Formats: sequence, structure tokens, C-alpha cells
Amino acid sequence: MSDQATPVAAQASTATPEATSLFAPDSVGLVSARSMEFMTPLMLACGRELASYTLVYETYGKLNADASNAVLICHALSGNHHAAGYYDAQERKPGWWDAYIGPGKPIDTRHFFVVSLNNLGGCHGSTGPSSINPETGKTYGPDFPVLTVKDWVNSQARLADALGIQKWAAVIGGSLGGMQVLQWAISQPERLRHAVVIASTPRLSAQNIAFNEVARQAIMSDPHFYNGRYAEHHTLPRHGLRLARMIGHITYLSEHSMGQKFGRDLRIDKLNYGFDVEFQVESYLRYQGESFSERFDANTYLLMTKALDYFDPAADFNDDLVTAVSQATCDFMVISFTTDWRFAPARSQEIVNALVAAGKAVSYACIDSPHGHDAFLIPNPRYQAVFSAYMHKVHAQITQPTQDH
Repeated sequence: MSDQATPVAAQASTATPEATSLFAPDSVGLVSARSMEFMTPLMLACGRELASYTLVYETYGKLNADASNAVLICHALSGNHHAAGYYDAQERKPGWWDAYIGPGKPIDTRHFFVVSLNNLGGCHGSTGPSSINPETGKTYGPDFPVLTVKDWVNSQARLADALGIQKWAAVIGGSLGGMQVLQWAISQPERLRHAVVIASTPRLSAQNIAFNEVARQAIMSDPHFYNGRYAEHHTLPRHGLRLARMIGHITYLSEHSMGQKFGRDLRIDKLNYGFDVEFQVESYLRYQGESFSERFDANTYLLMTKALDYFDPAADFNDDLVTAVSQATCDFMVISFTTDWRFAPARSQEIVNALVAAGKAVSYACIDSPHGHDAFLIPNPRYQAVFSAYMHKVHAQITQPTQDH
């Protein structure tokens, strides 16, 4: 516990019975974010270290007496710690994975103590490029070190230590979050019983790296980027960040879902023969880009996409994924989606095949969904049933420890 500046007890969410009654029975209700400061330097894969840092997180449910029911949620590129519940009774939109976290949902908070954090380098409270660099008194900006998925896992392990959690019942994540889950299983094998890897990949394809590079170039070519020091110029590279989000958003959806939602519908009933917004899909992408540019930090976006590019756990094992996953001692659940072309089912099957070759216990489901990569965020009866069935198994091992590894 020496890393903690101020001891923080692991506890249930701060919702009161009166406040919780305002929400659906399967909601975790009102929640609040917490922060924890770590004073022990963290050595990073890039060769630099952070002398101190803060992680922001939320918890849902109650930690049991032997701390065996804890579940870690790892977020994707633009995610954060607010995975479920509401900050106030007027909030219209709950946390980003509210459909899957709560009483009676796949990650059932009647049984599990759920921890969701904002990763190091993020822009929602954890130490990142928009934080103050104690050495200069200015924001880190481009001076913040480049991070890897392994760095995130190491920082998450320290958070687990501070919360008194020696072994997670499960570590769960989708997309970039799934990469973190896989890294947990490989580099911290003694600290999790189950790994749930959703809509993910063992490494990016050249096409995916290319998409990320185009997005980064959009940001860095914005005249208000100022080589990452836009905060010092009291501005933001909104135009570049809007373009980056528009590029990314296209890859998160399937052709079918975009076609069904927008088709070739026009905003007005005729062509105007110009270059302003004419099609509904154009209007939607511009709205998404504009909204994102107001709530996300450009330097964080660069960091997150680089972490995606660098992820390749097999590289530490002579490029042999089977040898890499042989380090794991947990059970696995791997889930993919039929129309996900960003991280296609074939990428999940690479993970499954490597796990089978390594003799690991693995369950796999490919869920039929029209929603592309974003399907892992969206309610789907088959997905919910498969996910719930596996989490029931996780809970059974908590209540019947003789079945544990």
C-alpha cells in the first residue's frame, strides 16, 4: 500500500437507496469517480519513467471478504473509467458499458466488485499529456512519454495492490481493452482467473496501422496543433481531431449498419451541387467529429493509437503467439462479431488457435451482428446470453473455490 498518497478503501458505489430507486432495477445507479496517487516511479517500456502519477477509477458492487470477486474492466481507445451508472439523476447517458454492467447483467454487480479505470495517458483524470508536468509547471503535452499496453497492465496491477486485490476473478475488455486483457494473461498470469477478450486482435494489421497513421496526421497537420503544445497557445487542434474521429468512426461501423441507418438519404429533398453537407451520413460524421473534439485530448489520441500499433505480445517470444499465450494460467473467453472488419473474427480465431495449441482452456463465440466493430458496446441477445453464461462460470468458481486453478 506504500504507493498510495492517501489510503482509499475498496467499497461499493456511492449510490443511496433513495437515489438508486430513480433508476432501472438493473442499473448500478449513482456512482462517483475516485482517484489514487502513486508515488513510486513507474518504469516504462520506452525507457523513461514517471516519478508519480494518478489513476482515476470507479467501482460498482461490493468486494467480498477474501477479495476473490473483483473484476477489472479495461477500456478501448476513447473509453474511460465511467463504464456504468450515472453521475446525477439528470444525466441522460449512462457509462459506456452500462448495458453489460449491473444487477442481473452479464457483469452482475450483485456478485462482482467491478473496477473500471481511466488508463495512464488518458484525458479523463488519470495522469496524461494534459496533466501538469511537475518538472516544468506546464502541461506535459508532447513531453508525456509514449506508452504501451504492457505499461498499462503494470499500472493497473499497482491499483489492484492498493485496493487489496491479489487476483482478479476476471479481467475483461473489448478492442484495445481486449489487448490489455491478453497482456494481463501473459505478463501477470498469477493475478487473474479468467480473461474475457472481446472484438480484439493479437496485433494490428498493416491496414489498421495505416488508419491510425492517417488519423494522427490529420491531428498533427492542424495549424493549431503547435507540435503538441497547443495548451501553451490556449487553443485546440479541433479540426484535426474531428477528422481523426471521422476516420476512426467509419472503421467502427459496418457497411450494412451505415446503409441501414443512413442509406443515401439527403438532408433536404434535392442536391445542391456544392461541397457542403448534403447526405445524412455526412452530417452524422461531422457531428461525431465535432462532439469528440470537445471532449478528448489530441495528444492522448496520438498516444492511444501508438499503443495500438505497438501491441504485439508474440514479439517477446520470437514472434510465436503460441509460446506467448503459454505463459497464461487462466481460462479464456474470446468473442468476435461477424461484421467487425476492423478486428475481424479471423483475428480472434488467431488467439483461439494459439490458446488451443498451447493447451489452454478457451471458449469462443462469433456473434452475428450488423453493427461492425462497435457491436461489443451494443445490446445483443445472443452476445448477452453467451457473456452471461461465461460470467456465471466465473461466479461459480468464487462460490466453489475447489474448482479454482
